[in-house]
Amino acid sequence: MTPSGSLHSLDNGIAVIHSNQLEELRDVVEYWLRQHPLSPLENEVFLVQSNGMGQWLKQSLAQNTSLGIAAAIKIQLPSLFIWSVYRSVLGEQIPKQQLLAKSPLIWRLYRLLPALISQPGFETLASFLIDDSNRRKRYQLAVQLADLFDQYQVYRSDWLTDWANGQDTLRNARGEASRLPEPQRWQASLWRTVLRELDADKIMSASRSSVHAEFMNRIDSMHVRPSGVPRRILLFGLSSLPQQSLEVLAKLGKFSQIVLFVHNPCQHYWADIIEDKELLKAECRRHNYKSGMTGTLSAEELHLHAPPLLAAWGKQGRDYLRLLDLFDEKQTYAKWQWPDSKIDLFRDYGHPGQRSLLQQLQQSILDLEPLPAEPTLLPRIDDSIAFHVAHSPQREVEILHDQLLSRFEAAQQSDSPLYAREVIVMVPDINTYAPHIRAVFGLMQADDPRYIPFSLADQHQRGQNPILVAVETLLNLPESRFTVSEFLGLLEVPALRARFDIDESATPKIHQWIEETGIRWGLNATQRAQSVVMPLNMDANTWQFGLRRMLLGYAVGAGKPFNTIEPYEEMGGLDAKWLGGLSWLLETLEKYANILKCEKNPADWQHALLSLLDDFFVVSDERERKILEGLSRSLTQWGLHCEQAGLTAPELMPVNVVREAWLMGVDEPLLNQRFLSGRVNFCTLMPMRAIPFRVICLLGMNDGDYPRNQQAPGFDLMSQRGQYRPGDRSRRQDDQYLFLEALLSARQQLYISWIGRSIRDNSERPPSVLISQLREALSQGWTLPDNEPLLDAITVKHPLQPFSPSYLLKNRDRRLFTYAREWFEHSPIIPGNDHSLTVSDQKTLSLSIETLAHFLRAPVKTFCNETLKFGFDDETITSEDSEPFNINRLEAYVLGKHLLDTLINENPDDIDAHMAQQQRATELRGQLPLAGFAQAAYESVAEPVKSTWEQYQRLLPEWPIKLDAHVLTLPPFVLMNGITVQLTGILSHLRQCGHQQLTGAIDLTAQRLVTDKPIKYHTLLLHWVQHLAACANHLPLQTLVIASDGVITIPAIEQSEALTQLESLVDAYCQGMKAPLPVACKTAFAWLNSTPDKALEKAAANYQGDDWNNGEVRYDAYLTRFFPRFADLYRIDNGENFVYWASRLYRPVIDYIKNENVQESQS
Repeated sequence: MTPSGSLHSLDNGIAVIHSNQLEELRDVVEYWLRQHPLSPLENEVFLVQSNGMGQWLKQSLAQNTSLGIAAAIKIQLPSLFIWSVYRSVLGEQIPKQQLLAKSPLIWRLYRLLPALISQPGFETLASFLIDDSNRRKRYQLAVQLADLFDQYQVYRSDWLTDWANGQDTLRNARGEASRLPEPQRWQASLWRTVLRELDADKIMSASRSSVHAEFMNRIDSMHVRPSGVPRRILLFGLSSLPQQSLEVLAKLGKFSQIVLFVHNPCQHYWADIIEDKELLKAECRRHNYKSGMTGTLSAEELHLHAPPLLAAWGKQGRDYLRLLDLFDEKQTYAKWQWPDSKIDLFRDYGHPGQRSLLQQLQQSILDLEPLPAEPTLLPRIDDSIAFHVAHSPQREVEILHDQLLSRFEAAQQSDSPLYAREVIVMVPDINTYAPHIRAVFGLMQADDPRYIPFSLADQHQRGQNPILVAVETLLNLPESRFTVSEFLGLLEVPALRARFDIDESATPKIHQWIEETGIRWGLNATQRAQSVVMPLNMDANTWQFGLRRMLLGYAVGAGKPFNTIEPYEEMGGLDAKWLGGLSWLLETLEKYANILKCEKNPADWQHALLSLLDDFFVVSDERERKILEGLSRSLTQWGLHCEQAGLTAPELMPVNVVREAWLMGVDEPLLNQRFLSGRVNFCTLMPMRAIPFRVICLLGMNDGDYPRNQQAPGFDLMSQRGQYRPGDRSRRQDDQYLFLEALLSARQQLYISWIGRSIRDNSERPPSVLISQLREALSQGWTLPDNEPLLDAITVKHPLQPFSPSYLLKNRDRRLFTYAREWFEHSPIIPGNDHSLTVSDQKTLSLSIETLAHFLRAPVKTFCNETLKFGFDDETITSEDSEPFNINRLEAYVLGKHLLDTLINENPDDIDAHMAQQQRATELRGQLPLAGFAQAAYESVAEPVKSTWEQYQRLLPEWPIKLDAHVLTLPPFVLMNGITVQLTGILSHLRQCGHQQLTGAIDLTAQRLVTDKPIKYHTLLLHWVQHLAACANHLPLQTLVIASDGVITIPAIEQSEALTQLESLVDAYCQGMKAPLPVACKTAFAWLNSTPDKALEKAAANYQGDDWNNGEVRYDAYLTRFFPRFADLYRIDNGENFVYWASRLYRPVIDYIKNENVQESQS
């Protein structure tokens, strides 16, 4: 057949063009479109199987100026195109949407299942649906079955045909029929039941299998191209197609020009190197055997003739290429005007003698070369294949950012600069990595030289988009406890706040109101009693309880309780305007909690859910508008599917079933999702995404995470032994071939990282089996001069933290580097560079006595907070989602302090009456447990307060004169390194002794400090530092700490001694801001309070814990970060170790606060 001479005429037929590089295939496409253009108003139809491939192809065509603009290009998915062809050939009797497609089939099965499970043979399904009062299991089973039958329609249409004809058989790949196993015969019965539901005139058009059979019969009798079928169809970059689709394309070749541009990793025939090769024996082969290789090789001989990676990962591609051979008649199109008259366009990777390690590996696959008997000597190492071992996804992304910056910088200095659009990063699940990517790449501003533009693709909107998160929360209202966290999550959604006139600036204030009014969960007492078994009269800590307190506080301000409602006195001013919006939102939530609780038919659900969208959201930008339109569209589509399935008015459904169906429809991926946008692309590893990039990065290549293992349901007959057919889809095989395509698509570097070390104990973790296979092939195939291990040379093991000294040591591995200067520009752990330190940059440092005391209490935490500028503490207001059942230590401390303050301010005559009054007020504020728990919880705090107060009253006559606060005027401390430190602070709670000129600092606490030996020294460190400062400031002071179980006295200290002690602490602080000191406060006191023979044992138990108690490190994330074990803390490699710092910082505290300074309570 020769090309026609007419400009717009085309030669009909099906052509298959092979190449190992997509760029070559793209060039052929451009050539073909230029040489054989369609008419001006005709669309070029391209079939691709991923959004990314379609965008890459369109951009490539647009860049070719000889083609003009890239217009009139129609990109379609193969399945949608094939269905449109069915309709073009068979006419309007074929509906636009398939009646038995997966989505409508779900609801047909959902309707049929209750009647079916009572019939003989359906016992398997009946057992699954036991205890299914909310019908969640019924819906899940319908989804599984619909997906399975959808797969059958594509890959096992002959089974469905047999079942429809009453034959309970299974045909294998050879066409041999066997009886359907007895436990699975319900599948054939179920399919016949589905078909009986349909009208006689719709049975043929209902399923893809029957439509395909009718198409194959009808197309042979046609002699003119059907209307709607394009004259030319181009399939680009597909690495898999069902045989059913290929049969349709082969028939269309009679009327249209169809060209398949196929990515083929090898230029020789390679189907026989993989298992199940006997299923693919055929008369014709597109490519010839490689010299010396035949189709009769045994499994033991295959490694002598083929690269192991192609054999291990190529099964899916092998199946597709072999299926193509069944339809490939190259003699019919070989003489078409192809470039250079070639239809096999295989190109070598690089130039011989100049190939990188990556190119040599790619070339060995192209040439079907087995591993050599002796490894090939590499003249030098390169970074074309790089492995990076990290401790967590966060570290993987941080390392990647540094490595890309280095590569961009190196490329900029060469003749071939690297651009962000030439880099792709793929991970097994982008939703897992998206927060880390935003945290690292999104941290840099556009004017920062370290800024790398990036984009995220393939994210599920359902868990990411604020409106969808809010909608899901609202749909859960019937099951909700109405917790504070759920409510605060709703307030984070701008479209919802706008509906209720709540400004973004209002959310912190509303958080504060919620926290301080004691709201925890439950709309009101009634709703709470319906949620759990509780009495109807308990409304404390509900939203109604808190809202009443706010409204009363707005009306009367601070005042006495009214009708058992304690007014919230902080309510007032301009902020009160948001109280109306808060009340409106709660009323609307209550309204829809009742609406959604009732079961409804699909039509009523549509009406109710559209009203919900209108009542809760107001659109403020284009993105929100698209999301709400998508929700409405998905709801309409769901209603249509229910109607097609025969779900009419009598069929009522609960909200949990509707919720899953509605939101699943919104979350379906779209072909028009943004992918290639001129930035570094982050995306999920997906089939059909073998797009060439200069740098391809694969993250998360962990054992168990990749290849992704998707277990088929037990009733999937395609997965049964002996039922495999070439072309069957398998997630594992998809991932294996995708990894092979990624390796072949990298043009300069293949970058691979995985979590190879445990973040907890640094134990080794294996990579994906695919990575292990790749590394083994590299180690067997190539070597370096002087027998240097290749894998060690191309593998970098990174430290746990981004601020590790490993990045800065002079003798470090030069492959360890970081651009994250924030960790080090203030950090004193940079060796040999004192000028980089915060404390050394300032010649004069102002230091408060509170900060110094905090340093004594937690040296490592202070280093992290002050020097490294990070903290693990959550500074935001947090709210609990449960009412209090007891009072924790912090709450007890706060309440005890409040009670002591009221006693000091009011000095009541009747302390019992005063405490009873405070108990009632505390209950009305929602700060005590409910019912009988309240009395015990309150007394656990009140009794120590009363004891402290009684001791204070006994001591007060000795100290009758109250003194004003004293401002410290200490001289500055000039340290050895030339830094001047000015200590500042104010001393309060001062009193004067009546009969002596003595000054005392008297502080009250409801804690127990004395009875449980030894003394709780760690709670006295602020008092100790204040005491030293006063004595050093010519104020000989006696400090008295009155606790619930006694009085601790710190005697006055000589001024010179106090100055010496203070200077030592200040100097220690400066050193502690240079590096984390190897000391922990409580552990140090345990060491110092023990005898020498028991000190080490006591300290270790106090730090790490024992069988009875958790250790100090368990409660301190900062210590865990730097000293996870006591052995890390207790180093003896230099003089300034744990023993040194424990003695220097804390020994004086014990020396001056001894048991003889303690007067225990006699009460």
